Amino acid sequence: MKPQPLALKALSVISVLLFLSALGMVFFYAPLEITMNYVQKIFYFHIANAWVGMLGFIAAAVAGVLYLVKHDQKWDIVGLAAVEISLVFFLIAIISGSIWARPTWGAYWTWEPRLTTAAILEMVYIAYLLLRQGIDDPDRRARFSAVYTLIGSISVPITFMSIRLFRTIHPVVIGTNSSASTGSFDMTSKMLVTMFFALFSFSVIFITLFWHRIRQGQLAQQVEQLKLEELQ
Repeated sequence: MKPQPLALKALSVISVLLFLSALGMVFFYAPLEITMNYVQKIFYFHIANAWVGMLGFIAAAVAGVLYLVKHDQKWDIVGLAAVEISLVFFLIAIISGSIWARPTWGAYWTWEPRLTTAAILEMVYIAYLLLRQGIDDPDRRARFSAVYTLIGSISVPITFMSIRLFRTIHPVVIGTNSSASTGSFDMTSKMLVTMFFALFSFSVIFITLFWHRIRQGQLAQQVEQLKLEELQ
C-alpha cells in the first residue's frame, strides 16, 4: 500500500487541534444556559455528531450513484467507508441526545418523531452492513450496496424534517422553536459561534476519518482480490 500522503498526516493533526479547540470553546467560551446549566453543553457535540452522520449517509448515496454509472469498485469502497463512519457518529448523536433528554424531558427516550426516525435511520444502515456480509461476489455486493444506499438515503431528509413536519417536543435548533418544544433555548452570539465551530471541526474530523477508511478499504480490496485469484 502507498505511504500515507503528507496531506492526510497534516489533516490528522489539524483534526486533533480542532477537536481540542472545540472542547475548549464549549467549556470555557460558550456561556452557561440559564435553565439547563452544564447539561446544555452536550448540545454542541450532539448536533455536530448528528450533522456529520447525516452528511456521511448522503455521501454514501452519491457514491452509490457513481458506482451505478461507472461500475468502478472504488465507489463501493467510498460508500462503505461513509456508512461505517456515519453510523458511529450518528450513534454518538443518539446517545448524547438521550443523556441530554434525561434532565430535560425526565426520560432518556421518548418515541417522539425525531427520536423515532433517528432510531430507524440508524437501523437502516446497520442492516446495510449485515446484508453486505451475506454477498460474496464483489460486483453483486457493490450493486446491491449502491441501490440500498440510494433507497436508505430517503430516511435522512425524513429524519431532518420530522421536527418541522410533526408535532414534537424536540427543539428546532436552526429556525423558529416551537412553543411546545421542551428543552428549546435561545442561543447567544457566543453559543452560535461555538455551535458552528463545532460543526466545522467535526466536519474536518469526518473527512479525515473518511480518507483513512477509504485507504483501509483499498487495502482490503487488494487482499480480497488475491484470495479470489488463489481460489481460481
